[in-house]
Amino acid sequence: MEFSRIFLFSCSVLLLCSSLAYGQAKSPPAPVALTPTPTPTPAPAPAPEHVNISYLLSVAGPFNTFLDYLESTKVIDTFQNQANNTEQGITIFVPKDSAFKNLKKPSLSNLTDDQLKQVMLFHGLTKYYSLADFNDLSSKGPVSTFAGGQYTMNFTYKAGTVGLDSGWSITKITSAVHSTDPVAIYQVDKVLLPEAIFGTDIPPMPAPAPAPDVSPTADSPAEDSKDSNSPKSSPSKSSSHRIMNLGICSQLILAVLGGVVLVF
Repeated sequence: MEFSRIFLFSCSVLLLCSSLAYGQAKSPPAPVALTPTPTPTPAPAPAPEHVNISYLLSVAGPFNTFLDYLESTKVIDTFQNQANNTEQGITIFVPKDSAFKNLKKPSLSNLTDDQLKQVMLFHGLTKYYSLADFNDLSSKGPVSTFAGGQYTMNFTYKAGTVGLDSGWSITKITSAVHSTDPVAIYQVDKVLLPEAIFGTDIPPMPAPAPAPDVSPTADSPAEDSKDSNSPKSSPSKSSSHRIMNLGICSQLILAVLGGVVLVF
C-alpha cells in the first residue's frame, strides 16, 4: 500500500516535469527589449558677440560730442538694444567733433528735446549694411532711418565711395569705425540734418559786399566851372581891345587934321 503511494507520487512528479519541459520548448523566447541609442542634440548657435557702442565711440575717434548727444537723449539705449537683441543689426553714421563745431546755421541749440532726439535717431539705420551693400541700396530711393516716417535718407555709390543726402546735408563716408555683423559704424564729415525738421530752404551763400561808390574828384567841378566860365570871359576881353583900337584911331585922325590945318 505504501509502495503504491510512492509510485503514484513519483509518476505525478515525472508527468509534471515533462509537461513543463514541453511547454518551455514550444513557447518562443521572449523578445529582448533594446534600449534606443539617444540622438545627439545639436549644439546651439553661438550668440553674437556683445558690442558696446559707447565704448567704441569713446576710443575709436573724436566722437565725444555725438556720444554726449546720444547719452543725453537716451538714443544710445535704442541703438544698443538693436545691436545686441535683434537679427537685423544696426548701421550708425557718426559725425566727428569738428562737424559740430562747423555747424553754424542751423544750430542744434534751438531745437526742442524731441527734435534733438529725432536728429540723433536720424543717424542710424535699422539694419546692418556693409560698404558693398550701399551699391544696391543707392538704387532703392529714400531709405528709412531710426527716426521713422518722413525721416528718410538717399544714398549714392560711385567707385567705392558712399554719399549721403539728407535733404539738407550732403556728405560721404570717410572711414569705417567698426564693420562686423551685426554692427556697422561709419564716420561722416557733416552732421546729418533731416529735411523733416529743417525744411528744404538751404541757406544761400552770403552775397558779396557792394563796391563803394567812387565820388568825383574835387578838381572836376572846378574844371567844369572854368570851362563853363571861359566863353563868358572872352567877350569882355574882345570888347576892351575894340575900345582901345577906337581910341588910337581917333587920335591919329585928329593928328592928321591938325597937320593939314597948319600947312594951309
